[in-house]
Amino acid sequence: MKELDYYCGKVCIITGGNSGIGLALVQRLLSFNAKIYIADLKTDTVEKLPEFGEMVFAQQVDVTAKDQIAGLIKQVICNEGRIDFLFNNAGIGGTKPYNTATLENWETIINVNLWSVIYGIHYALPQMEKQGYGHIINTSSISGIIPIPFQALYSLTKFGVTGLTESLRYEYAEKGISFTTVCPSNIATPIFKKSLDGKVHDNVKIPDDAIPVAEAAALILMRVAEKKGIVCIPEDNLKMWQGYVMNDPVTEKQLMDLAATRRMNFESTGSYF
Repeated sequence: MKELDYYCGKVCIITGGNSGIGLALVQRLLSFNAKIYIADLKTDTVEKLPEFGEMVFAQQVDVTAKDQIAGLIKQVICNEGRIDFLFNNAGIGGTKPYNTATLENWETIINVNLWSVIYGIHYALPQMEKQGYGHIINTSSISGIIPIPFQALYSLTKFGVTGLTESLRYEYAEKGISFTTVCPSNIATPIFKKSLDGKVHDNVKIPDDAIPVAEAAALILMRVAEKKGIVCIPEDNLKMWQGYVMNDPVTEKQLMDLAATRRMNFESTGSYF
C-alpha cells in the first residue's frame, strides 16, 4: 500500500484534529504508524485514542494566535528534529446572506480559516526547507474553487487558501516540498451545526448526501500520497469545478438554482437547508 510507505514513521502536525476531518485523519495516520501532534482548542482526542499511547500528542492551541502556532512548531522540531507533514485543517463554516454579515463575522472567519494557514506555513516551511523535504496539506473547500452562493465570507477565505497553496506548490516543487489543497464539499462533520459565533445548533441537520468522514480521510490521504495538487472530496465535484471554469451553462444554472433555493430557505426558516 502506497500510503503505508508514505506515512509510516512520519511526524505529522494536524490542526483542528479533535473532531471532523481532522480526527479522521489522525485515526487513519495512526493506523499507518505515524506520529501525530494535534493542535486544537479542545484536547480530549487523546482520551478517545488511548491505544496509541505516545504516538499521538494533543496540545491546546488557538490557531488564530501566531505565538501559539510558533510554539507548537518549535516544540515538534525540538522533540522530533523534523516535520514531515503539516495538515492545516482547522476551520469554521460561514453560510449566511451577505447583508447579515458583520465586520466581526469577517474578522472571525478570516482569522480562523486563512490566518491560521498562513501562520502554519510561515513557521513550518523554514524547517522543511532546511530538511529538503516535507508536505503541507491545506484544507480548503469546494467553496474555494467554486463560488457557492450565500458563502461570500467562507469563499473568500477558502479561495485564499487554494490560491496560496497552489502558488507555493509550483514555487517549492524544485526544493522537494509538496503542497496539496483539499477541497471537501458535504462531509458528515459537526461543521454544519456550528455558526460563526461558535454556538452549536442541534436543530440543523447534516446534509443527506454527506459522505462518511472516515471515507473522506481515506481518499484524502491516498491522493496526498500521490502528491496531487487539488483534491476534491467527493471526486465527482471535479466535474462541477470544470464546468464552472469553462462557463458551462449547466453548471451556471445549478449555481443559480442553488442561490434561489437558499434565498427562499433563509427567508422562510433562517437556515439554508
